[in-house]
Amino acid sequence: MRSNIQDFFLWCKSSLEDVLGDWGLYIIIFFACLSSFGLGRFSALEAVKPPISITEAPILTKPQGIYPGGLYVASKTGSVYYFPWCTGGENIPPERQVWFQTAQAAQSAGYQPAKNCKGL
Repeated sequence: MRSNIQDFFLWCKSSLEDVLGDWGLYIIIFFACLSSFGLGRFSALEAVKPPISITEAPILTKPQGIYPGGLYVASKTGSVYYFPWCTGGENIPPERQVWFQTAQAAQSAGYQPAKNCKGL
């Protein structure tokens, strides 16, 4: 049995060498690479995803309103003023809040800008 398989392999090898010659192997490799590239491009076309659609906009968890008193807030018992959205300004209880329209108005009332509130 072994001699039959070995004889068949040798016959195939000699037939391919006769038919293809030296350049045949290079041509086979070139076409194998070309077909692999083409199949890869073809499979990329099948994997196209549908476009994204937004059905409902998310609702804000904490609505931001307009600050009623002005652009700057200070505490009646403190010595600094903040923007209303800074951490220090948000922590002032409503009964202690003092509002100012301008930074000059806050400074003329004796308040200094907060160092931990960016932009002051």
